[in-house]
Amino acid sequence: MKNKIDIREWKEFRIGDLFDIHPTKAYKLNNSVLMEENGKYPVVVNSSYNNGIGGYTNCECTERGNIVTFSDTTSADSIFYQENEFVGYPHVQGLYPIGEYRNIWNKYSYLFFLTVFREKAKSLNYDYVNKFTRESAKEILLKLPIDSNGDPDCNYMEQYIKKIEKNVIESFKKLNKSSKQNNKVHITDWNPFHLYDIFEIDSGTKMDRVAMKFENPSINFIGRSGVNNGVTAIVDKVDGYKPYEAGNLTLALGGAYLGSCFVQEKDFYTSQNVIVLIPKVNISFNAKQFICSVIFKEGNMHYKAFIDELNRHIKTDFTIMLPVDKYGNPDYDYMDEYMKTIYNNILKKVKTFQSITK
Repeated sequence: MKNKIDIREWKEFRIGDLFDIHPTKAYKLNNSVLMEENGKYPVVVNSSYNNGIGGYTNCECTERGNIVTFSDTTSADSIFYQENEFVGYPHVQGLYPIGEYRNIWNKYSYLFFLTVFREKAKSLNYDYVNKFTRESAKEILLKLPIDSNGDPDCNYMEQYIKKIEKNVIESFKKLNKSSKQNNKVHITDWNPFHLYDIFEIDSGTKMDRVAMKFENPSINFIGRSGVNNGVTAIVDKVDGYKPYEAGNLTLALGGAYLGSCFVQEKDFYTSQNVIVLIPKVNISFNAKQFICSVIFKEGNMHYKAFIDELNRHIKTDFTIMLPVDKYGNPDYDYMDEYMKTIYNNILKKVKTFQSITK
């Protein structure tokens, strides 16, 4: 299925001419008070996961739905559409339509818009140093389809997204029919382990990407990112700093990508707040991937970006549940075989998906 778009007749719009951007309304409460186990209303926080939703509360909603939000403390990956009413949060910005554009947007046109917005913002390399503020967001120029009056053609955007949605739903129905294997894992007999039981925990090189050189790039630079294996740049080797070896794990301790854990396939340096986990024993790549997934899940379930991050827990009370062998040690063979099964199933699904979308 081809979804290429001819944008030659599109027009550039300054985001600040379409939207007023200002902070969402937030309660001055600690997360332990605001977030409730049986909460009904989503709280949109400074996160690039789960549509920005960090938890739920029974406090009255502070924001109406049908708006776009983003965090001004992280990267452009935090841009999301909020369909339903929600509770705002410090540093979470909202895009509020202004003037003649106030009533033209709906779910589908917003999804089209935010896709263009996110891709343009990501190309501008916002990060924890070059922050994605509302002032910078207002100045971004986006190319959008236009109607006969030269205004954003929200009807075109809506119909385009609806067509994609229909095709995706049909494809997933076919995909689900092709694979009914249950990959649930029963963890009743698993045991908790501290990371220091399995790894040497190294604080990393703590470098700043803006200070790196790029004349002869050969070393991966790992930042607080949840995409591209955490690699945010490829940089020159720095005299006096030996890169960490491929095969070690990296873990982001805070920020919007808190808990992002990857096995590094090439030698690397790390940014601030990214640690290195060096295995104490020989562990296969697949077993490392298994452990990365468990670390990420545990980090996202029990810790909060900018509120209760992993920094003060990682060498003390941060534990993960792992399968064990008959001696009570981590069962790396089980982890290896499980991941092999997952990879094989994914390859089958990808092949099936490719066949039904041609």
